[in-house]
Amino acid sequence: MDRPYASNRMKLDAIGIALSALCAVHCVLTIVIITSIGLASHWLLSPELHRWGLAAATLIAGIAIGMGVARHRRWLPLAIASVGLALMGGALLGPHGTQEALLTISGVALVSVGHLLNLRRGAAMNGPDGLREKR
Repeated sequence: MDRPYASNRMKLDAIGIALSALCAVHCVLTIVIITSIGLASHWLLSPELHRWGLAAATLIAGIAIGMGVARHRRWLPLAIASVGLALMGGALLGPHGTQEALLTISGVALVSVGHLLNLRRGAAMNGPDGLREKR
């Protein structure tokens, strides 16, 4: 019998990966747009946007990876994602610029790696059925 929470966890991992990719694209495009034409700098550099992004990343990673750890008992995905979230939080403490972007992109990459490891560990538990989690 399928566990509905398992497929929901996997969907949250996928959303977390997509959110991380979107964040990385935002960081790179912000630098390019701001340095080239200054377009929409107020919105793109808004600390509120970054705070909400960190809150969403923390919530999604906490639920998805937390549920994964409860199921597969591997702490590495949670540890890696936690370091990534800490880097993202640290980036909020300083002014906007290259250092903030590098911290954020590094953090986002680590959160994505945590989600990927969580998905892979869940898939490994299912043997030949791949990503379909069963009881």
